[in-house]
Amino acid sequence: QVQLVESGGGLVQAGGSLRLSCAASGNIFRFNSMGWYRQAPGKERELVARITNSGLTNYASSAKGRFTISRDNAKNTGYLQMSSLKPEDTAVYYCTLLAPTGRHWGQGTQVTVSS
Repeated sequence: QVQLVESGGGLVQAGGSLRLSCAASGNIFRFNSMGWYRQAPGKERELVARITNSGLTNYASSAKGRFTISRDNAKNTGYLQMSSLKPEDTAVYYCTLLAPTGRHWGQGTQVTVSS
């Protein structure tokens, strides 16, 4: 069973930056695509960004130009660098790994952006 543990969330002022990390257990991380989703109160969970095992990326329109997804397969860790944060970025951010056995989720980390 894969476990994903997010960290790096917190409270930041608008215009600030945060870097989220997602540490994966086991040895399947490097072989599979991973991504970041977020869920704001009262809203559905939405894709923020994803990256394949070979490093190809794509972003939601709301994240383009401000967020950067990356991964370090040697460390079994994925990252989401967020800059120019806005109050509407406030949400719980979830790491996900898409494996042949199914999609795995972390427990989430809260990001709050104050205006």
